Amino acid sequence: MTKHTLSADPRKLTGRKVKSIRHQGLTPANVFGKDVKSQSLQISTPDFLKLRKATGESTLIYLNITGEKEPRPVMVHEVTVDPVTDHVLHVDFHQVNLKEKTTAPVAVKLTGESPAEKEKLGILVQQLHEVEVEALPADMPESIELTVEKLVAVGDAIYVKDISVSSKLVIKTDPESIVVKIEALAKEEPKEEPVAPAVEGLPAEAEVNECEATEPAKTEESTVPQTPAPAK
Repeated sequence: MTKHTLSADPRKLTGRKVKSIRHQGLTPANVFGKDVKSQSLQISTPDFLKLRKATGESTLIYLNITGEKEPRPVMVHEVTVDPVTDHVLHVDFHQVNLKEKTTAPVAVKLTGESPAEKEKLGILVQQLHEVEVEALPADMPESIELTVEKLVAVGDAIYVKDISVSSKLVIKTDPESIVVKIEALAKEEPKEEPVAPAVEGLPAEAEVNECEATEPAKTEESTVPQTPAPAK
């Protein structure tokens, strides 16, 4: 397993004054832990972003703080991000005891190709993107790979209980939770036939013709005057 390290310096500025260090390419941070006094730090923003891209929240990081002889084993506890710019504003590190088990979220990465999706029988939907794992910090994986090659039909699913991991790991997430499932393809709704719009304002001549067409035709008998019978 790759050993990840990150350098940090003690930070004196707090509160609103930390804005000034962000302009210098630094990110305010804090480290805390069991029986550990909380300490304010500042770290290189580019270095942290590079590390964050290559690892996850469950990754063990050795934090080299200026003035300290030994690096501190930590995990990323929380990253505060600006909702508008997406820039990292603050990082909290949790210092861990390498001899004590800890729990952390571990990403689930899907591998392979589902026959059901390949043959366009259904669509693959990942419902769970991470699981809670308990392990010693040094044994905590960055991610868990899960193959989907056994999903061959609509309704097929892989549950948390189906994930195989090392005996050093314990998955704490509900075993009956669905990680990934093949859902049916959405049915296309039948297209409605276009309805011709009603014609408004018929010409007067057309209205007259229409009326004439609807009136019953007068018989010849009703139009010819009858001759009175001669007197006897």
